[in-house]
Amino acid sequence: MPRSMFAYTKQVLTNVSFDPVLFCKEVEKAVKSLLPYEVDQLVDWLQTFTTEKPELQVCLTYLE
Repeated sequence: MPRSMFAYTKQVLTNVSFDPVLFCKEVEKAVKSLLPYEVDQLVDWLQTFTTEKPELQVCLTYLE
């Protein structure tokens, strides 16, 4: 069964979380390519994920 785009996006974001600039670029790309309900899931996931990595919280501005 093919992997959902949301699951792929989470994996990519997890892999690039070492670099805030790259992370923000990937968040921006994800918002453009995901379906609206997937963007809602992404927002929830990002809010949880970035609590442990405050340097990535600046990327939440791309979700507004």
